[in-house]
Amino acid sequence: MADEWVVWRQDDNGNRYVVRRLESREEAEKLAAELEARGHKQLYWVVAPER
Repeated sequence: MADEWVVWRQDDNGNRYVVRRLESREEAEKLAAELEARGHKQLYWVVAPER
């Protein structure tokens, strides 16, 4: 994928992982919000494509 938005996760120990790469910001933000709503101690955020 050329321009992909990346959803990242950080767990309660500070470890960071790529969750998924998506083609649109809308899809990425939706996924991050759904994962965040589960109420676990993880932090989720979206990173824009590199230009």
